[in-house]
Amino acid sequence: VTLDLAAAVPVVANWSMTSIPRGISADQVHQLLVSIDRSTAIGRRDYAILLLLARLGLRSGEVTSLELDDIDWNVGQLSVHGKSGHRNKLPLSTEIGKAIAAYLRHGRPNSTSRRVFLRAKAPICGLRGCGVGCIVRHSLQRAGIKAPTTGAHQFRHGLATEMLRQGGSLGEIGALLGHRNPQTTTIYAKVDINALRTLAMPWPGGVK
Repeated sequence: VTLDLAAAVPVVANWSMTSIPRGISADQVHQLLVSIDRSTAIGRRDYAILLLLARLGLRSGEVTSLELDDIDWNVGQLSVHGKSGHRNKLPLSTEIGKAIAAYLRHGRPNSTSRRVFLRAKAPICGLRGCGVGCIVRHSLQRAGIKAPTTGAHQFRHGLATEMLRQGGSLGEIGALLGHRNPQTTTIYAKVDINALRTLAMPWPGGVK
């Protein structure tokens, strides 16, 4: 052709947030937690880590970066190191506090490291994010749970989904998960099937 038609070619569609969050269910979380052997040092550590993932929706990096000075036992609060250096203050429930205290007293190896969660074998140092992922994967396998994924992030999705199911607002979910942009939290609106039913157009013929 003699004319330049490049400007007439449409761009490729690139929709944002097209996927639906895949979160572990509350029943599976309960099954996983009761399967942990808390009579061992490693079991106490893993149980405390899984509680932080399931009850507070922490990211793997937030769990591994948690330091002893980040725990305020007097007021019951955690100071979490979020993305881009952002700190988020979260409540330290009795359940989580007891689990962490049990690990610190009867499971954590002697170390000069200020990290809360340490490796169980030499070299004794703070866990890395991949270490949390291994704990999740092995715990799911031992419990025989077929979760949506084998990663740690599914607990974050599962917590948000359960909060939404129980009537929590997107603002409350975003505050707990440490979302700085409210738009990030709106992806969880997709999992509220009951609320979405009210928005669906009636099917021709009255079929439901």
